Order: sequence, then structure tokens, then C-alpha cells
Amino acid sequence: MPAKSHGGARRGAGRPKGQGRFREPTRPIRVPESLLDTVTDWLAQQAQTQFPTQGRSTESAIASNDADHGLPPHLVSDKVLPFRRPNRLAELDDFRRPVADPHPLPLPLYGSRVSAGFPSPADDYLEDTLDLNEHLIAHPAATFMVRVSGDSMLGAGIHPGDVLVVDRALEATDGRIVIAVLDGELTVKRLSLKGTTVRLLPENPDYAPIVVREAQDFQIWGVVTSVIHKL
Repeated sequence: MPAKSHGGARRGAGRPKGQGRFREPTRPIRVPESLLDTVTDWLAQQAQTQFPTQGRSTESAIASNDADHGLPPHLVSDKVLPFRRPNRLAELDDFRRPVADPHPLPLPLYGSRVSAGFPSPADDYLEDTLDLNEHLIAHPAATFMVRVSGDSMLGAGIHPGDVLVVDRALEATDGRIVIAVLDGELTVKRLSLKGTTVRLLPENPDYAPIVVREAQDFQIWGVVTSVIHKL
């Protein structure tokens, strides 16, 4: 009678290395039952400290920021309906907050009198220094960044994979590009306010404008101030 086979390690089985909560190998340990909750909570706190954006949903990360710093006054109004958990992130993913108290990194900013073609080294001169943190982020406590996954805003220079800098301290006025939640779905669109009509306009002819109806859940999460695009 052939011996029973209990299998063995299967190629590709298990979680890939570096994909766990701590992004490093782990080992099993014996923990007294009375201390299990204490140890579990402590490990969760350590993971959150090392990787603060890991395991947090989009809305919980930004809600935490609102709890710490408060909503800007223009976001607290009768027109903003209660937020409902997104069913899916239609066009945006990978939300992140700016690094707290980053070290200044001034970079040389050169100017040139050449209006077209190749600038001449003889015409170049050091105009100033530029700190990208100050240049991109006006209100650190109210700013978050999000990566784009859709193509509805190509005409505005926003491509899939680009990173948007979003400022919640700014008022979402007519014509601004905003991050909005409509019926539980997150999107980036140009805001159109004409009378009592609110529309979300794409910058791609393959997409139709969205008219926000009174019965729909609608909330603006912030105004897009910059686009980080890799060439």
C-alpha cells in the first residue's frame, strides 16, 4: 500500500515576502492567553507607527485628518450631504499625506532669456532657489496626495499614474478641478457651478459631463492644486 503523501511546500504558495503588516519575515511565538489582546494591540500600534498609510481606507485616513485639524468652513454647509463609504475608487487610489515637518531642500532655479529652442549656457543665470515642499503645499495640515488611475482628465494634463496634490483648505469654486464623491464613488473632475446646477466636467471627449442631482450623495473632498507627472 503506497504511503500517504502529505504534500509539501508548493511553489508560489503563501504570502509573498515583504507583503505582511511589517513588510519583513515573521516568526510564530507562544503568548499567554491573558496577554493576547495586549500584544496584538501593541503590534498594531507598531505597524501603524512604521507604515501609517498601510491598512487604512481612503475615507478613514482623511477622516482622521479632519478629526485632528477640523473641516474647512466651506466644507461644512447644507449643500454637502453625508458621506457614504465608496463602493469602489473609480479613478483614484493610493492616498497619502505629506511628510510632517520635512527638511527644507532648496534646489537651484535657473532662468534664461531664450524663448524657444535650446537655452544657451551663456544666457543662463541662477534666479533663485526653490523648495518643492513650499512650492507644492500651501496648507500641510489640509493637504493630501492621490494617484490617478483613470483617463477622464487628459485634456487638463492629468494622466493615469500622475500624483495630484489636493488642498482641502481651498474653496471649491466654479472652474476648479476637484476631488469629489458622488454616490459613494471617488472622482476627479472640473467643477461647474451655474446657478443652482452643479456639474462635474471631464476633460476627455470619451466621457460625458455629470449633472449632480439633488437626491444624490455629493461631497467635495478638496481642490487639486498641482499635478506631479513623470516624463
